[in-house]
Amino acid sequence: MGRPPRIDRTEVLALLATYRERAAQDGVEQIDSLELAWLIHQVEQRYQVQLDLGDDQLVRMATVPGAVGVLDEQLQECGHG
Repeated sequence: MGRPPRIDRTEVLALLATYRERAAQDGVEQIDSLELAWLIHQVEQRYQVQLDLGDDQLVRMATVPGAVGVLDEQLQECGHG
């Protein structure tokens, strides 16, 4: 197996942009609960993983930087690539 995939700010913003036609460059840092559910689903589909996120991780994902950090950590733990 190769290296686990990395996810970055650009990719998170691009995935969020596919929900409600949100502009990837709109500068909004907050992620609402529906956007978060969409984002998690998109990451699971794209990387063929099942994310098991705890409440503390979900709280961290209320912002774009927090989502990047949690998702990247999760993908590294899954080790899929």
